Amino acid sequence: MKSKKNLLLLVLTSVLVLAACGTDDTDNGDVNDDVNYSEAVGYEIIGIEPGAGITVTTEKAIEEYENLSGWELEQSSTAAMVTELEGAIANEEPIIVTGWNPHWKFAQFPDLKYLDDPQGIYGEAENIQTLARQGFEEDNPEAFKLIDQFYWDVEDMEEIMYDANENDEDIDDVARQWVEDNQDKVSEWTDGVAEGNGESVELVSTPWDSERASSGVLAAVLEDHGFDVEVTPVDVAVVFESIANDDADATVAAWLPFTHADFYESVEDDVVDLGANLEGAKIGLVVPSYMDLDSIEDLEPAE
Repeated sequence: MKSKKNLLLLVLTSVLVLAACGTDDTDNGDVNDDVNYSEAVGYEIIGIEPGAGITVTTEKAIEEYENLSGWELEQSSTAAMVTELEGAIANEEPIIVTGWNPHWKFAQFPDLKYLDDPQGIYGEAENIQTLARQGFEEDNPEAFKLIDQFYWDVEDMEEIMYDANENDEDIDDVARQWVEDNQDKVSEWTDGVAEGNGESVELVSTPWDSERASSGVLAAVLEDHGFDVEVTPVDVAVVFESIANDDADATVAAWLPFTHADFYESVEDDVVDLGANLEGAKIGLVVPSYMDLDSIEDLEPAE
């Protein structure tokens, strides 16, 4: 009788041990070690507007990386890309998007990560630079000086973008409030700049939130300093053409030396480069951190 009890106990113990092992195997499976992410995302990268610098660069990446053969770039809008990203993260689903800093999505989703880019198609961290038309300094020296002294950080721009999105506010209104709340930085930009007398200043920019933030802040500071400012949003190619053709006075929206390299090189002899107004900008392919994926080269060609 005692031996039967011992045998029964041994069987039950074995069952429990096997069950525990089975549970561990299931948990390990959740780490996504065996997920084919290329197939899971349908060999598709979610992008933004056609003609955007990151769109052009991603098209080049698809051409240059052999393992991206057969992949597609879905081009729509920044808002549509963010909507798809939000939905995927809410359901912890695989997704690959075109991404860039500064952008508020990195504040909302701090676990996003860039995929390594071994071929350097997207370049290293870069600057957002200020360009002015030739002759602008002579025509409006005080406005030129203020624009030349404009410089801020990635966190400043992302703060404005995040607040505008989170509170569903117009980004220009948030930019003006930021100016009121950050007079210490504003005083550095206006240092040594005489008050304007209503002289007109036309800034040209792209219509994306990052550039709307910088243009909105700079416009508010110029207006507070006595200048009459107009901000004109245009396609990225037109930004460079406008400055080169003297159709606008300045822009703070040039991503260099990588993202807008082709546009800049076509006009660099006809514009004045005032240098960086923001350092540490970055572009590339972005995924949520729950995806066990680290490099573009980890992806597989479409079958």
